[in-house]
Amino acid sequence: MDTQTGLNKKPKQHRTLWISDVHLGTRNCQARALLDFMAHNEAETVYLVGDIIDGWQLKKRWYWPQTHNDVIQKLLRKARKGTRIVYITGNHDMFIREFIENLDEGDGRIPSIEMGGIEFVDEVIHTTADGRKIWILHGDLFDGVVQNMQWLAKIGDELYMFALKANRWLNLWRAKMGWEYWSLSQFLKDRVKNAVAYIDSFETAVATEAQRRGCQAVLCGHIHKAQMRDINGVTYLNSGDWVESLTAVAEDAQGQLSIIEWGKLSHRALEVAPVTTEVIATPEPAHDEAWAASVANILRTSHRAFLQPSADWVSL
Repeated sequence: MDTQTGLNKKPKQHRTLWISDVHLGTRNCQARALLDFMAHNEAETVYLVGDIIDGWQLKKRWYWPQTHNDVIQKLLRKARKGTRIVYITGNHDMFIREFIENLDEGDGRIPSIEMGGIEFVDEVIHTTADGRKIWILHGDLFDGVVQNMQWLAKIGDELYMFALKANRWLNLWRAKMGWEYWSLSQFLKDRVKNAVAYIDSFETAVATEAQRRGCQAVLCGHIHKAQMRDINGVTYLNSGDWVESLTAVAEDAQGQLSIIEWGKLSHRALEVAPVTTEVIATPEPAHDEAWAASVANILRTSHRAFLQPSADWVSL
């Protein structure tokens, strides 16, 4: 993992960056930390590996502060300035996936759509500078609970949100005591036998499928646990999340892969969302921020967007 201690004023250049599980639209999203990360890191290609927007939570309760809009605006600006940005859909932003699947013409090609200079796909293969093929997907398709018992997955999501809420207050107290941040959910993932077994079986299943597809590596998100390890000759990578761990995966010009632990590098404490929500600001300038506001307004005003593709997406 990247262990540099200082942050340069000039952004660090990467060949590729992978970011996942930002969960925009929730109080636990660390949008300010992500904006800080994007200000200090540039790449030729940025992959957003699913659950960037949390449709599950936005469907239940509207929460979209200006910082969440700023993240979308920042991505749009990067795309406009030449960065290739690829958005891989996940289970929390499934409303986008369902729209993409409707474009499938049955010709064997992976369906995709471009909006605001950003490519939207379900999966994609990336070739590193040293020639390795990485299969990129969110990972929920290998989660039996999400696929076969979505009601249970949503209960689990609520329990996770409750754990994060309890964790926020616990760490406010720890901060006052001068103690470092401690994650209850990560502790449980590392200690509870069933959780450890689930993560191991998930990683093995994804790596096995990547090998079957002729890829030397696989990169996903979904389980909120940054990781890089060898599984039967396949490099398994997980980009973690921007709810607790504040991690990303990076590729340098030579094709070397590493995990960036931004929370440790920047010494940034996790932010605690205010009780009141903010109304999305009037966009300016016109191009990027108007598109970002359009996305947010679709999420807020079209309840059906989370259940079926919305015609509004076509007009963007």
